[in-house]
Formats: sequence, structure tokens, C-alpha cells
Amino acid sequence: MDLGIALQLALITAIAFVCQWAAWRIKLPAILPLLLSGIAIGPLLGLLDPNEMFGDLLLPGVSLAVAIILFEGAMTLKLDEIKGLETTVRRLVTWGALITWAVITTAAVYIVEMEFELALLFGALVTVTGPTVIVPLLRSVRPVASVSRLLRWEGIVIDPLGALLAVLAYELIVVAGGPAGGIGHSLWLFLQTIFLGAAVGLVAAWALAELLKRHLVPEFLRSFLVLSAVVAQFVVSNELKEESGLVAVTVCGMVLTNWRGVRTEDILHFKENLSVILISGLFIVLAARLRMEEIAALGGVALLMLCVVQFIARPLSVIVSTAGSSLNWREKALLSWVAPRGIVAAAISALFAERLAQQPGAPEGVATLVPLTFMMIIGTVSLQSLTARALAKRLDVAEPAPRGVFIVGANPVARAIGTALQKYGYPVLLSDSSWEMIRSARMAGLGTFYGNPVSAYADQSLDLVGLGRLMGLSQRRELNALATMRYRLEFGEQNVYSLASPTDSDEKHTVAPEHRGGTLFSADLTYGKLASALSKGAEIKRTKLTEEFTFDSYMATSERQIWPLFAIDTRERLHVFTEEVQPRLGAGWQIISLVLEEDNPDKKETATESARALSA
Repeated sequence: MDLGIALQLALITAIAFVCQWAAWRIKLPAILPLLLSGIAIGPLLGLLDPNEMFGDLLLPGVSLAVAIILFEGAMTLKLDEIKGLETTVRRLVTWGALITWAVITTAAVYIVEMEFELALLFGALVTVTGPTVIVPLLRSVRPVASVSRLLRWEGIVIDPLGALLAVLAYELIVVAGGPAGGIGHSLWLFLQTIFLGAAVGLVAAWALAELLKRHLVPEFLRSFLVLSAVVAQFVVSNELKEESGLVAVTVCGMVLTNWRGVRTEDILHFKENLSVILISGLFIVLAARLRMEEIAALGGVALLMLCVVQFIARPLSVIVSTAGSSLNWREKALLSWVAPRGIVAAAISALFAERLAQQPGAPEGVATLVPLTFMMIIGTVSLQSLTARALAKRLDVAEPAPRGVFIVGANPVARAIGTALQKYGYPVLLSDSSWEMIRSARMAGLGTFYGNPVSAYADQSLDLVGLGRLMGLSQRRELNALATMRYRLEFGEQNVYSLASPTDSDEKHTVAPEHRGGTLFSADLTYGKLASALSKGAEIKRTKLTEEFTFDSYMATSERQIWPLFAIDTRERLHVFTEEVQPRLGAGWQIISLVLEEDNPDKKETATESARALSA
């Protein structure tokens, strides 16, 4: 079936979105459904032919897309995150990569019966892991911080290094031909590529940092500037020395994000969105170029190679790289299991296979290079996605599910709500710049962070492990709004909330809804009203609903005022009452409410105590 180019583009876009959404729902890396979809609409159904669709623009477009993806990944590498683990990272991307390369190359020679030079190229390609698969996998596995940081740093740093190893192997095949002099020449070209790419990346990072620090570019053009610079330095570096562009963009991203005084959060957000689009399209397009007969011809060879990669190469690499480190055996075991292959392996294999096919006297077996690489990608991602979370739990190196709540403010209202949540099994962390408030929260047994939640100190020191929501309960509405804006990406837009303020009915003085998150509880339940109710003896109580005792029955109870705050469903998940969204309640659910008994003399003593607490 022949589809027009516009229809093929629309098909790629629609399938890419569905795959990303499905991966988010089932908590698996999107690469797996993307690859399978690409194979389905390409070689199986014949709906998409990338070579015919893009022509000569296909491989240059793939190269540019990979450069942008690597730059975005490099911008997530903060040097302060890796303190104490620098040696392990360095070993993983040097000795670990060389060990992996050697093991896979040897296996390719004896199992796949590749020629040695081609096996070297395949081994280099399968050495890389990559952020496109590591980051989504880490979101679902949630390993301890040390393992998570190591895997992320390794995946991003090793991508360009693995590509350079592939360049070295390619030079051995095409230029040097394998003799001793040829190997020396190839190593010299390899070093030239690294140093030239690093130099271009450093110059580009310096130029961008100066432009951004001096505010020479308006806010709405900052992301456009950086994107243009990434493309320009990649192309210029490649023109100066072929394949050095990946090194340039990686170095530029790492340096720029760690440059003091340069704000990159908005740029990173833009690049993340762009990377998701590029990754989705790339995997579908590259998978659609495969041929079913090439995949079928591999037979059990692909399975044997997967076993070598998963059970020999990776564990051996980790054992050597982590020797003498502070990691315990459980963390090392998880590191030895998680190493999925990603977009760089797919893209570079397609690029070099195309070039080799056009070379006279190309080694036999070039046709198996791309399908075998893709089988390694599909195999490692499938196996590790299905097993890594269970293994992390079994080894006791998985972080707890993000059930907790980060509360901005440690005032009496925040302490009362925090105490109730903690009492019912939901961890809390209260943040405040007032030592008196923090001290009172600590005396109540609550987790605390002494400092401003949107400060640079908080960025470096705040531990959000196990926390999945933010609630702005500060008396300072501007701080609530800043916090919801700052942590919107951290927790997700649907999981940040702040209290309504008394001026929310006046547009001139109201923080825009998109900056303050969901309105906690209801639009008329301000800090002052909550504090007043607590001072009168109101208490936060939990009530269970049944078929007979519904939510409407509960709210209709006379002689008391009730303000619903939270709901707990039958699976112990916490739901927040907001002005915008009300939980769909049913039998078995529990309601956590602020309850004020009316005209009850027994509450006078409680009210007095609450008033004293509030004055403190």
C-alpha cells in the first residue's frame, strides 16, 4: 500500500505519540513499542519506506537528531550530583567500555562468524547504553541515588565515546585495513577526533554562556539560540573532522549546564520536549528500514549474542569498574543488570552500514550489522524493562514509591496537615526559612528542610526521595507560586498545589492559575480560614465511607462544620480535594477532613491549646 509523504509523516507522528503515551501508562521505556511499531508499519505492512520518503536527507537528518538528543542529555549532568562517584564513572566509560567492546567483539567473531574488523565495529556499537533508554527505565525502576546517578552519567558520557570507538573500527576497515601501521594511523585519527570535538564544544559553551549571562538575547529567543548553536557546532566540527560533532555537542552541554551564573532550566525544558519528538520519530523510521528476511536469518545467533551482552560483558565490566568503590554488592548487582542499548547504537549502525555497503571490498556480513544491533536493542530493553524493578526491590536498592508530600511552610496549618498525613502513612517534608517554625515541626516529629525551597542551596541539598506531591501552605502566596513553578517538572503539573489567597477574587492581585498549580481544598479555604478553624478547636479526622454512609451523608451531618481535605482510595492512594478536581468517591474510601464541632463546651480547652500553638 503506497501512502503519500504527508500521510506517512502523519502516521509517524500519531504512532509516536500513542507509543509514548502507552509507555507512560505501563511504565516501560518507549523505545520498545516504538521499535515494534516501526517494524510493523515498515517491513511487515509496507506502509512506510524511509529511504524512499526522505532520500538523501535521511542519514544527515538522523545525525543531527542524535546530536540534539546527546546535547539535551549532557545538560542534565550536574557535577555536584556525582561527588564521590567520579572514579567509578570514569572507569565505567573507559575500562568498562573497553572490556565490553572486547567481549562482544570476540563473541561476534565466534558466534556470528563476522570478520574481525566488522566484529570490532559491532562491538563498539553495542558498547553504548544511552539516555534515551536509561532515563525512562530509571523512572520506573527508581533505584537508590548512587545507582541512578551512575547509570545516567554512564549512559550520556559513553554515547559519544562509543560512537568514537565505532569510528576507530570503521577507519580500521576502510582506511587502515588492519596492519600495524594502519592501526597506528587509525588511533591518531581517533585522538584527533576527540580533541578537536572537545575544543569546538568548549568554545561553543563559552560563547553561549557569555551571551546568556549578559542577557544579549531576549528571553523568548534563548532556546532558539542554543538549538542553532548545537546544530552549527555539530556541522562545523564534522566538517573539520568527520564524526567529531558528537563529542562537541556533549562537551558543550556538560560545560554549559555547570557554568556558574548561567540559567539553563528553561532551555533544558525546551530540549527535553524536542528530544522526545526526535527520539520517537527516529526509532520508528530506523526500525522501518529493517527487512524481515534479515531478522529471520539471524535465528538463534541473536539470542546467544544477547546472553553474552547481558550475562558476561556487562557484569565483567561492572566488577572491574566498581572495584574499591563505596558501592555495596546489591548496588553492583543492579548495575550489572541494567544497561539497555539506545538510539546512538541504532543510528550509528545504520549510518556506517550504509557507508560500508558503498565501499569496494567491504567485509562480508555487513548486511547483518543493522538487524543484529537492533535485536540487541530490543532484547536488552525488553529483558531489563520487565525485570529491573523486581530485581531492585529484591536487592533492596529501590527507592520507595513517591507517596510523600513536600509542604512549603512549617506554620501551624502546615504542621497540622503534615501531622495528619504522616499519621495516616504518608511521609511529609516541611520547608521553611523560619527557625522557630522548623523547630516546632521537628518537635512534632515531622521531616524538615531549613531553608527556602527555591534557593540554590535547596537545588543542591533537598532530598525529594519518596515524595510525589508539593503543597504550598505558606502564608506567603508568592512563595507558594514560585515553589509550584519550580517543582512543576519534578512532580508533574497535576501534583503541585497551593492555597487560595484572600485576593483570588480580584484578578489584579491574583497569581495566574498556570503559576500556582491546583487550588488546595477549595477557593474559599484560605490560610486565614484554616488557622481560624484550628484555633477554635477544629481537628483533622479520618472517616470511612460505606454503601449506606456516602459522602453526601457524611457532609450532611449536623452540628459541625466539615472541610474535606484528602481522600484515600481502596488501594491506599492519596487524592487531594481541589477547587478544580474532586475525587470520585465510593464505598471503602476514607475521607480526611478538617472538622469543627459547633457549640460544644468540651472543645473549649482544645481551642485554648490550639490558640497557644498558633501564637507560637
